[in-house]
Amino acid sequence: MEILKPKDLKKRYNDPWIAPYQKVITMVDNDTVEIVEYHSCISGSHWLVNQYKHSSPLIDIAFRDGNKHVYICKIGKSPLNLEASYNAAGIEEIKVDGDEVKVTHSGLAGAGVGAAMCRGMGEGVKYVELISEGGGSKLGKATVVSEKLSKLVIGIDDTDIKDKGATWTMAHNIGEELKNEGFHYLDHVICQLYPKNPHKTQNCVSIALTFAVKEEDKEKLINRVISLLKRDTLSQETSIAILEGIKIPEKLKEYAHQTKTGMMDVERCEKLAKELNIKLIAVTGDHGKIGALAALGLYNNPDEAVKIYK
Repeated sequence: MEILKPKDLKKRYNDPWIAPYQKVITMVDNDTVEIVEYHSCISGSHWLVNQYKHSSPLIDIAFRDGNKHVYICKIGKSPLNLEASYNAAGIEEIKVDGDEVKVTHSGLAGAGVGAAMCRGMGEGVKYVELISEGGGSKLGKATVVSEKLSKLVIGIDDTDIKDKGATWTMAHNIGEELKNEGFHYLDHVICQLYPKNPHKTQNCVSIALTFAVKEEDKEKLINRVISLLKRDTLSQETSIAILEGIKIPEKLKEYAHQTKTGMMDVERCEKLAKELNIKLIAVTGDHGKIGALAALGLYNNPDEAVKIYK
């Protein structure tokens, strides 16, 4: 086994057979690990995501969103039965060692090259443990080691007024500003709320912003979001809700659906948040808590989040 850092891989491999990943991020929530990878080969990567999904027992969910690949997995070890075309690549082991996440990839031919050389050049990778190089008819296998991060989802609502503003644009610009400050801004999901709500401005939506963050930087990120909202919001009812971790409680999903299909009040919102240990923060007022909490319940399901129920 050989240990190689991204700079070592870039120095050694500079040929047409290497297509480096842009970034690799790993988030841990108890026995669940979410791996997020970015690659410039947008739809071409769909083949690999599909192979991983049906070849790897450790993977519960796998999907591609543009150039982002997401794998939600279990910690453990499960040897792969690789077969060209049918089961060409996958993840055979995931373990957490202190502040590192170690993911062992293996694959045949080009998929094996991706296991170490391509992934290992990405931002966020600390080093790879190269087990076998792969390429051609050979098996490629490597353990990709990255920093252990946590997932933080921030729901935002009620930042605009009747004749000015747009919550979705403000939220995205906050995410971009935080990315420029060094935080990992992963996603922005629009949650369509009850369209007949008499308190709405126009389209009646809330936003969930998703971040990968070091445990010790969570409060810094939350406080920064609050300060940016205070700077930019036009409303006196702006609030945020904060979900820590990858999994969504079933009661929170139910609440989100209820808030999409009918009226909800602040009291019921606060009661559920307290029960689920979800922090609600009134930035300029309380009414935004309702939609902010609802956005958390659908942050991982954008198709359902945007649905309109009449």
